[in-house]
Amino acid sequence: MTEPAYGAETAALIHRVLARGVTRAVVFMRHSARTFHPDIHDLDNQLTERGRALASELGAALPAGLHLRGYASPPQRCVDTAELLLAGYSAVHGADQVGRTRVLDVLGPFYALDQIRMWMGMKAAGGLQTYVQQWCDGTVGSDILLDAPTAARVIVTVLTGRLDSAPVDGPSLDICVSHDISLHMVRDQLLQQGVDRGDVRFLDALVLYRDQGRLWLGSHLGEPVALPDPA
Repeated sequence: MTEPAYGAETAALIHRVLARGVTRAVVFMRHSARTFHPDIHDLDNQLTERGRALASELGAALPAGLHLRGYASPPQRCVDTAELLLAGYSAVHGADQVGRTRVLDVLGPFYALDQIRMWMGMKAAGGLQTYVQQWCDGTVGSDILLDAPTAARVIVTVLTGRLDSAPVDGPSLDICVSHDISLHMVRDQLLQQGVDRGDVRFLDALVLYRDQGRLWLGSHLGEPVALPDPA
């Protein structure tokens, strides 16, 4: 079976956004391919060697002339994804405008108020997609997960802060590496692209940007959606 072209649709999405004349954007993305060892905490699973290569390849595929900054959820696979992507970009386009990667807790599962019960609920639901749908439908206990509308609003507020703090001396891109559950939830809440639209694959992303005075969020699944500015 041919491996999916992880990262290719994200690279194409970024190119499309920047081709509109957008000079600042934030990429909210899932980490690269990782292991699935059942005998350790899931967040301790690391990138595979192929996952490391895919992250570097995505960085190399980005347009030249960008100022890049990296942000990541605390688990090492997310930090590594961001760092490898920036290194891949640097290897092709130079490191002069490439910053370091910094951990942001909001890119992790901050909404999990009781992680043990969250994992148990996910198992009982038969998998992540069904559980995310239950979360987005409001049927997961508020003592287990922060409600999905609030969680989505928190994420977009922080990402908008990154967008508006970007350097002003040229085109810039902030790489924010997170998890599939977070992307599924934001996609459902803000783009009306529910889990029925398919998995959030490795290196899939949403892109946040400003254009013509409005804040936009887009994915590779459809047209971008204008969002209200966070209060």
